[in-house]
This record gives sequence, structure tokens and C-alpha cells, in this order.
Amino acid sequence: MGDACLTVSDLGELGLLDRLFRFCPGGWVGDDAAVLSMAADRQLVVTTDVLVDGVHFSDRTTAPTDVGWRAVAANLSDLAAMGAEPLGITVGLSLPPTTRVAWIEGVYAGIGQCLNAYGGQILGGDLCRSPTVTVAITALGQVQPGQALYRSRAEPGQVILATGVHGASRAGLALLLEEVAPAIGAEQQVTWIQAHCRPKPRFDAVAQLRQLLPDNCDSTPVAAMDSSDGLANAVLQICQASGVGAQLVRSHLPIPPGLIDWVGPERAVEWALYGGEDFELVLCLAPALATALLRQLEPGAAIIGTVTPSPDILLVDTAAAPGSPLSLQAGFQHF
Repeated sequence: MGDACLTVSDLGELGLLDRLFRFCPGGWVGDDAAVLSMAADRQLVVTTDVLVDGVHFSDRTTAPTDVGWRAVAANLSDLAAMGAEPLGITVGLSLPPTTRVAWIEGVYAGIGQCLNAYGGQILGGDLCRSPTVTVAITALGQVQPGQALYRSRAEPGQVILATGVHGASRAGLALLLEEVAPAIGAEQQVTWIQAHCRPKPRFDAVAQLRQLLPDNCDSTPVAAMDSSDGLANAVLQICQASGVGAQLVRSHLPIPPGLIDWVGPERAVEWALYGGEDFELVLCLAPALATALLRQLEPGAAIIGTVTPSPDILLVDTAAAPGSPLSLQAGFQHF
């Protein structure tokens, strides 16, 4: 039987583990748990994401290497939103016995590619029999005391900055699912599909922000969240955590070039606000700090609105015009 036809049931748990150990650094994996040393001036940051076949990926839209990349990128993006740098991850796999070993190795290859790009190592994990393929990643990061970023630091008078375009991942998914006729250039198609399959955690934006901040972030309030669940969701979550409101200006939304021409302005705005999985950062910070950061970010970053004392969270055409409320229910919801 060739390797391409091998399944989990052919190898068994120990045989599969032997193959997966090749993707792990020597000396870390093999005991019941990993032992990490933390510097005295660092705090531990921990986050977990679960990807489920048929919910977060499918063979129709996502190659095995992209499943691995996206699973890690989702967690690393959360670390970036906290201002942390990655240390390593654990990987929990729930698998049907008929799962092809080649598919699993492809997932681990993608995991390794993302870790090589952004830092961290595989520290361990677990295997489990399941009727559905599930990839659960726990990421560990570190941050200096006083330098963590939180959702609850938004204040009236701040502006809201998005570190990149929103709606590109949803456009890529639409192309993969053939929801809309691909009446756009091949280069644009590749860009949007890559945005969906290979999201980039924005550690670069965090590093640029760090250069503009004092050593202790507590003296310069900055609220932060990643936008993997949608731009509107991130703004709503920040406002709820901070007890403030917001106004987003429709014309300032960071919509990818060409998207309005392809799907029209209404759908482009919907995808930008609620499409999700763009893995950018949404920051609330002082106007001067936002302007300085914007100069350092790549095209696509934008100041999209303001934080207000009113509890209303609105999309407006102009600051003087009445707006429409943003909704948590309009985006993807698990339940």
C-alpha cells in the first residue's frame, strides 16, 4: 500500500505519532507535558482556537497545508492582538480512522510553515478518535509586564484604526465556492484567495506600534482586538469591554481595491464589516498616535472612525448624519 493511501487506522495511534514527531523539535516532545522557562520580566499569554471540518475548512476550499497554516495563524493573530510574541503551540487532532495520513502530514507541514514565518515551535498535543476532523491549537506567548494590549482600553476621543483591508478573505472564499462569477483579473483572484487561505498575523503592526509607545502601555491607553470574526465584531467587542460607543464612517472602511466594482457597494460593505477571517488588528488610540502609526503601515490600513461616549455603535455616512447600528448577529455565529 502506497503512502498516499495510508489511513490513520492503517498506522494506529503510535505509528501516526512516530510520523508526526518529525515535525516537532527534538527534546521538546515525548513526555507527558512540555516544560518551558519564562524570564522573570515576562508574562505568559495563552489562547486556544478550534477548527472543525465543514465549519472552518473543507476539501473544496482549503488544501491540507492551508488548514495547518490557518489553524496556527488564528492563534498567533490573537497573540498579536495582545501585544505578545509567540513561544510555541500544542496541537490537538480529532480524526476519523479513515483520515488519510498524507492529509495529516500536509496539515503539519502548513503548521510548520506558519511557525517558521512568525516564530514558535510545536510543544506537544494529543490525538483522539472522532467522527469529524477537528484541529485544536493552543498557543503560548510572552509579553513584558505593562505592555499587554487589551480590549477594555478604548476611551472617548480616540480614533479607530484597522491595520489592513477587510473583505478580502470573504472575497477569496466566494471565489473558491464559485458564489460569484470570477469577472476579475487573475492577479486579483490570487490575492483574495491567498488572503483567505494564508492569513498573516500582524506582528509587524504590533512592532511598529511598540516603537511609538512608552515602555508602559498603561500610561497611553490603546485598545486592541484581532478581526478574525469580522471588523464590526471587533469594534463591538472593544466597545462593550470598554463601556463606550463608536462611529464608523462608511467611506473610510478599508475595502480591498476592486471589490466594489466586482460585487457592488452594498455587498462590499457587508463583506468588509461582517465577512470575517481577515486577521487584521483593530486599534483604538489617540489621534496623533494613530496618524503616526498609519504612516508606517502598508497601504490598506485606515482610520475608520471614532470612539464616542454614547453607547451607540453606528455606521454613518458623515459625522453629522444619523447612522445604522452595527450588529453582532449579522456576522458568523456558531450558535
